[in-house]
Amino acid sequence: MAIHSHIFHNGAITQVSESPLTAGQVGLLSGWGVFSTLRVRDGALFAWERHWARMLRDARLLNVTMPADPDGLERSLMELARVNGRTNCTLRLVVVRNGGGMWAGPLPDGRVSDVIALTADSKDWGDSVRLKVQPNARFAAGEFTGAKILSWGANLVWAERAQSEGFDEAILLNEHGRVAECTSANIFAVYGGEMLTPPVADGCLPGITREVLLQELRVPGVRILERGLTIADLEAADEVCITSTTRDLLPVREIAGKTLGNRTEVRESVTAAFREFMCRDIERRRGALDGVTARVVN
Repeated sequence: MAIHSHIFHNGAITQVSESPLTAGQVGLLSGWGVFSTLRVRDGALFAWERHWARMLRDARLLNVTMPADPDGLERSLMELARVNGRTNCTLRLVVVRNGGGMWAGPLPDGRVSDVIALTADSKDWGDSVRLKVQPNARFAAGEFTGAKILSWGANLVWAERAQSEGFDEAILLNEHGRVAECTSANIFAVYGGEMLTPPVADGCLPGITREVLLQELRVPGVRILERGLTIADLEAADEVCITSTTRDLLPVREIAGKTLGNRTEVRESVTAAFREFMCRDIERRRGALDGVTARVVN
């Protein structure tokens, strides 16, 4: 996905080519920072408070200083989407640590961290996906395993490798051979009236769509739970799907050459409930904030 012409950088919206990032910002060199990918729908940010809460938690873990005004930042991000002419798109929010380590340069304007946001057209993920399996890709006991941090290179390599082999994504297994997640999605399996997803303790990143499904949705006849899963469990499921901010609930048709079950009733019911939740959240967000705080630099 190509990013749009304007970005948000430390309180101002400016042309991409004019952003004054420097080589001495250690977070850019070392992946020392946090990020989140958000859905912009009808000009508002879906589940903004949940994304912000996760970023705060991960930033504390990594000693990254976050902006002090999340409401003002939200208004600025909405203005970025407007300036780029997109009321529906994908937005990436990044907070980069500037100091620390032997390769750090002078702090730009004394800032301990930089706040950067980009937008791009949302990707069309298709109607279903084929997954390959990547063993030993998550260390479930690792201190930073469940944090969404800028050190994302391994995920990009695994996704690129899967696509070069004719798959769409890769299932990442932990050191015990259990399913953790995909490179940029969580995974769910349906068995009768139960919809199961691996627990955070098995090495997955707690995605926002996953959080909404587990904490907020009440679907008659369906229980959404955390439970450890293996590849054999996925192969035996009525249906498997992956979830992320930009995918909703996307069916999996094949894992490493094995065709999966395709009973769709549970997933379709949960998807309908999730989309209703999203619509309510967007309406609330659109009515919650007025005015814009970001400067637009021409």
